[in-house]
This record gives sequence, C-alpha cells and structure tokens, in this order.
Amino acid sequence: MDAASVGTPVLWIGFLVFVFAMLALDLGVFNRKIHAIRFKEALAWSMMWISLALLFDVGVYFYFGAEQGLQFLTGYVIEKALSVDNLFVFVVIFGFFRVPASLQHRVLFWGILGALVMRAAFIFAGTALIHQFHWTIYVFGAILVFTGIKLLFQQASDVHPERNPVVRLLSRVLPIATSHEGPEFFIKQNGRWLVTSLFIALLTIEVSDIVFAVDSIPAVLAITTDPFIVFTSNIFAILGLRSLYFLLASMLGNFRFLHFGLAAVLLFVGAKMIGADLIEVPIGLSLGVVGGLLVISVGASLLFPSKDASPPPSSPLPPA
Repeated sequence: MDAASVGTPVLWIGFLVFVFAMLALDLGVFNRKIHAIRFKEALAWSMMWISLALLFDVGVYFYFGAEQGLQFLTGYVIEKALSVDNLFVFVVIFGFFRVPASLQHRVLFWGILGALVMRAAFIFAGTALIHQFHWTIYVFGAILVFTGIKLLFQQASDVHPERNPVVRLLSRVLPIATSHEGPEFFIKQNGRWLVTSLFIALLTIEVSDIVFAVDSIPAVLAITTDPFIVFTSNIFAILGLRSLYFLLASMLGNFRFLHFGLAAVLLFVGAKMIGADLIEVPIGLSLGVVGGLLVISVGASLLFPSKDASPPPSSPLPPA
C-alpha cells in the first residue's frame, strides 16, 4: 500500500478550484434555464467529462509516473462502473417522487455537490485508518466481498424509497408540501415554511450515495491509498454521473448481466485487499481484470437480451 501522496497543497487547491468552476459553469451558464436534458446534450456532457478525466490521467502519468497513472485509471473505471449500477436507484427515486424530467438535473446537481463533501470525508477517513491501523484493510476487503456476494442475488426491484428511514423520519417531523410541483426545495405557505417532495428526493439520493460510497471507496482503496489519486478518480466519476444518468437510465433494462460483472469486480478487489500482504497484484493486471469483467458482462447483455425485460419506472429523457 502507498505510504505517501503525490498531492501537494497547490494540486489540491487547483483541483478543487477546477471542480467548483466546472460546477458553476454547468449550473450558471449551460443549465441556467430549467429544461429536460435530451440525449444529444447528455452524450456531449458525458464525452466531455470522460475526456477531461483521461486528460487528467495523462497528466498524472507524465508527472508522477506510470504506476500512479494506472492507479488513477483503474480507480476511475471501478467508480464509473459501480455508478452505472447506482443509476437505476436514481430512476426509481425519481419515479417514486414523481420528479419531472425538467427538474431531475437540478436534484442531481445538488445531490452530487453534497456527494463531493461526503466522499472527501470517507476517503480521508479511510486512508487515515489504513495508514494508522493496517488491519483495517481486511475489514474493507471483507465489506467488498460481502457486497459482491449480496449483489449477485440482488434485483432492481429490491429498491423501495418509501422504506428509506430518512424518508419515513422526515415525513413525520417535517411539514411537507404535498401538492407543490415547482423547482423549489422550500416554499412558504400561509406564513409557514414547508419542504417540497423535491427536497425529500434530494435527501434520499444523498443517503443513497452514502450507501454507494461504502462500496466504491473501499474498492478504489484496494487499488491505492494515495488520497489524491483516490479523491480525484472518485470525483471525476461523480461529476460525470449526471450526464451518464440521462444518457443510460432509459436503457438500463438492457444490461441484464451487468450486476454479475460488478459483483465479480467487487469480489476481485475485495480479495485483492484481503490478500495484499501475501500476493501483490500488478496494477496493470488489476485494470485488465476489472475492464475484462465489465466488457464480458455488458457484451453478454447485448448478445443475450432478456425477452421480457421491463422498462425502468420512469424515463429521464423526453422524446428527441
């Protein structure tokens, strides 16, 4: 495991400035007006985020070496792949709260902004624990193996937003505006502040991301414990999550074998973490295994489509 980080204060500050500048450009310029994200727009943004991540990886490769470059790329691929499986949860949440297509980008924007803060806390806590208490790598590895086994038997229909403890608690303690359909998270009626269903959907997504982080961050920590590499690969994948959602959510039902591939990835990186002191797996081999498992699962889904596949609960895209 890594003992030091390539990230200097200048690099950390520069990367954070870049992230917030891109978010401000996204919300303040390109998505200043509320609108439904169409396929071509989602595709353009997805290609842009992937290109930026690969360009950043090239910089890491040339400035810090091939090992760090491969670590970033492997971490990015793992996080990106796991986020695809999480997109179906977003579809279910939006369908349950009846969030119209024109407002889904707004919810995901603020949801991802909150995820940046939570992921940073998870990453620094995780890397600190591993460096301070080496035995915690076995705990993280066991979590990944358990999650991988669970994912093998998990179905999309297992997602039930109404059972989310946060939703149930907020519905009891907060005054909720049941009939509001605008873009606001809070409204004032008859001198009283109310939260809207859009805000509850946002909080549900935030809580879901915490659950996702328990899977994805240890998976990247199995590749490297350099906080800068883990954080940047995670954040690049998260920043592209919104456009990926609008690009793929309506097609998720076609990837019938994807969860098997993701489960295999989690089992592989979990076993790699548990056996780190016994067998050193080259980072290039890790990238090849992860990429191969994903290609096989996606390829099998396309070659052997389900005859009775049902569409997602709601479509995030309007007609082209």
